[in-house]
Amino acid sequence: MPEPRDTAVYTHGHHESVLRSHTWRTAANSAAYLVPSLRPHMKILDIGCGPGTITADLAELVPDGCVTGVDRVPEILDRARATAAGRGLANIDFAVADVHALQYPDDTFCVVHAHQVLQHVGDPVRALREMKRVVRPGGFVAVRDADYAAMTWYPASEGLDDWLDLYRRVARANGGEPDAGRRLKAWARQAGFTDITATSGTWTFATPEERAWWSGLWADRTLASAYADRARLGGHADDAELRAVAGAWREWGTREDGWFSVLHGEILCRNEA
Repeated sequence: MPEPRDTAVYTHGHHESVLRSHTWRTAANSAAYLVPSLRPHMKILDIGCGPGTITADLAELVPDGCVTGVDRVPEILDRARATAAGRGLANIDFAVADVHALQYPDDTFCVVHAHQVLQHVGDPVRALREMKRVVRPGGFVAVRDADYAAMTWYPASEGLDDWLDLYRRVARANGGEPDAGRRLKAWARQAGFTDITATSGTWTFATPEERAWWSGLWADRTLASAYADRARLGGHADDAELRAVAGAWREWGTREDGWFSVLHGEILCRNEA
């Protein structure tokens, strides 16, 4: 297997506070733009599969086909395998892979899917070219990424303004692009796609339960995850500043009129090659 190339540092890591978010993701709340294009026989590659919840949903949607979930971190694939086993799925497998240099032959898959991946890679255009290479003619590359600068919330909070500024600085120092959502169409065009459907989707957190969950995981992530470590080690924030940001998240989560929206860019690219 080739050595990973042009790969940025994954900003978040796999702390429990990060997996709390990742394991919440489903095909319904994170890949709805792709689902209508799926057919029961399809062979799918799910890049950056993490704990495998979206991967498992995709496998259920292609009962006569199969899904391969890949990630750069071998340990997280154990979680993904457990997810698949717990749902009794036999048409799914997992492997370690780097999106810049996929180990699969040309024209292998009907669909290549990547959720929240391109914002964390060193060369997103090259990654899209690799996805295009392994998709059969007529198949699809489906990509969805958040756009941090487009996230918005109410009420106004200087602490959350500080969080957004801090996160974007840390992510870019790690080689990623936190405002990836708005760039997906442009990156796809640079990668050689011509048949591109560009859409957007949101997550919204507004009920007391949603606010407590979203604010709590970000407060914990700000203090204890790999993101927190990289913020400190990179000189972007000290412990006092991180505690202040975490406190702002928890305070926002208690606000009865609190509302937070995460905007995602989405592209569904048909491979005409």
